[in-house]
Amino acid sequence: MSAAAWIDLLGYAAAALTTVSFIPQAWLSFRTGDVSGISLGMYGCFTVGVALWLAYGVVLGAWPIVVANAITLVLALAILLMKLRGRRVSRPG
Repeated sequence: MSAAAWIDLLGYAAAALTTVSFIPQAWLSFRTGDVSGISLGMYGCFTVGVALWLAYGVVLGAWPIVVANAITLVLALAILLMKLRGRRVSRPG
């Protein structure tokens, strides 16, 4: 196996593990609808970061980065939208 193939394999393994590790939290959020324990600021930054990683992967043509971040971005956006919809605006007295 060539060095390039090993590098791609490494990328796919890393992408698979990080994406799969995200799925249980996403599934729990979808199943329960409870996103109260999620920080809106952190999740907003996370989602933008994933979108930037996706763009980076597209520019490089690095498919492990593209595939993993495309999947994660869809899940992260869905959870972020759940969080935004669940926000209640408190009005002063």
